[in-house]
Amino acid sequence: MTMQNFTTKFNLSRDYLAECFDQSLPYGKNAKPNYVFPAVLFASGMSLLFFTGEPKLIGSILAALAVLEIFHIWYRRAWWLARQMLGRSADSEVTLIITDTEIRTHSPYAQTTLLWADIERVIETDLGLILVAKSGGQQYLSKSLFSSELTNDIITINQDRDRLTNST
Repeated sequence: MTMQNFTTKFNLSRDYLAECFDQSLPYGKNAKPNYVFPAVLFASGMSLLFFTGEPKLIGSILAALAVLEIFHIWYRRAWWLARQMLGRSADSEVTLIITDTEIRTHSPYAQTTLLWADIERVIETDLGLILVAKSGGQQYLSKSLFSSELTNDIITINQDRDRLTNST
């Protein structure tokens, strides 16, 4: 299947980045928060504080790290968005180019190229598409950037490639 070349521009605004985070989170490595680590830190800190005669500094530090880790888990979206908005790329214009062979993005600070052959799968979310590379990386594209026809073409290209791969 061939795809007609497509080019568009968009801004890496706070709203776009928030959509990216919200839509990608369920499919990422840390979809479910790991509460075991802060629990172990807290239990270790409390054990050192109450059951040993050692100086209380290490126990206090472990308990404080556990609390910090809990805040990190609870506010991970806000923290991620703040880091993105403080970065150089925030509010910059990005050019997205889709061809038969690749998906390219250009901004004043970064250029990426993702070959169709390097895409392991395409995950469709309510608001966008997550392109999962064979290397494990993910790239999110909002459906608001292109027509529903192009969205269907992207999904179809991935399904056609899977059928060809599985039939050989």
